[in-house]
Amino acid sequence: MPLFHDHRRRFMSIAQEFELAPAQIAALKALGERGSIPMSELAGELHCDTSNVTGIVDRLEQRGLVVRRSAPHDRRVKLLELTERGVELSTEVGRRMRQPPAQLAALPAADQRALRDILQRAFDG
Repeated sequence: MPLFHDHRRRFMSIAQEFELAPAQIAALKALGERGSIPMSELAGELHCDTSNVTGIVDRLEQRGLVVRRSAPHDRRVKLLELTERGVELSTEVGRRMRQPPAQLAALPAADQRALRDILQRAFDG
């Protein structure tokens, strides 16, 4: 489907522009939505092993986008949280990703609303 391929190209272009891997964007999104979470929960969100999350988080931490802290209840548990810079970047990437593709933006407003409503029903059910 051309729309899916265009979205993927746009996603990869945005990732490249911000020098982020797709998994790093997913991690920023999850942390932005959930706040401070354990690395194991982030692994679940990303559907990957915790050892893979370590590498993703290491790179985000090196860029000053994420901080890793020990959980107060168990020092073995590492909590992840976006830094101010991480929040800003996550917000900007999210804003860019939410912009509709040109093909959809060109539709009349009534068609856009109808499409939104149809997709909402499809994914709610």
